[in-house]
Amino acid sequence: MRKDLPVDEFSGPRRRAVLAALGASVAAAIPACAAPETLTAKIPDAQSSVAAPTSADPAPSATPSPTPTPTKRIRPTFVPDYHLPPVIDGLAPVITKIETQHPVVFLTIDDGNVKTPEMVRLMAEYDYPASLFLTRNSVVDNPTFFREFQKQGSLIENHTVTHNISMVREWGYQSQLNDMAGMQDFALQHYGRLPALFRPPGGAYSNVMRQAVAAAGMKAIINWEAKANAGKMDYQVGNSLRPGDIVLMHFRPEFAADLAAFREAQLAAGLEVVLLEDFLGVA
Repeated sequence: MRKDLPVDEFSGPRRRAVLAALGASVAAAIPACAAPETLTAKIPDAQSSVAAPTSADPAPSATPSPTPTPTKRIRPTFVPDYHLPPVIDGLAPVITKIETQHPVVFLTIDDGNVKTPEMVRLMAEYDYPASLFLTRNSVVDNPTFFREFQKQGSLIENHTVTHNISMVREWGYQSQLNDMAGMQDFALQHYGRLPALFRPPGGAYSNVMRQAVAAAGMKAIINWEAKANAGKMDYQVGNSLRPGDIVLMHFRPEFAADLAAFREAQLAAGLEVVLLEDFLGVA
């Protein structure tokens, strides 16, 4: 025991007070020296890391609503019971009506002088495919317009470059062939397909024309026995549409009235509008 510290000074109440103070300081030091539970910050779980939606963010729906998909009427299909006659002796066949037992009718639209959005809308609304016999000089100002009908299922066919209704009388073989070939090239350039069918301007034809049609690479001359004209139907045979009829129309100002007349006759006859090229196997 140290000589400079008398025993009586470190005994009794004073001794107990010193020991108590010493114990308290040791107890306080123990937690400070203990190792922490972890050396890194605790990573929040996945749920706690997602920000809560604010008033600007709509609350997520339990079952998202599907985006509506436009639906198109399923058109009946028919196995053709008609065979396109071949080119014989260099002469293309001439067809005015399709002999068929199927309840079908074929819509053809000529020239292309008038072009309006209403025409595209009506053809889409009625879901009509058609053979478009276009004249280059009538459509060259806006060939893109007719691609809208292609998107709906219609096809572009040949109605010459000039639409000379006297070509069968005034022109020889080479002039007629040149007029047809010019439209063939134009159609391929702008619509991506060589026409397979030919419509004579005015409907008149001859063996010379049949020769030129075949030489231009087309399969047939297409005429008609029924026509939608001036807001009514005209018939060369009978007074109503018949299965296999080829109907003539034009891109004219009265397009809507003509199409309405055709639609009334088509529905009354219980016929389905199908694409002529599909039925002939030349699409």
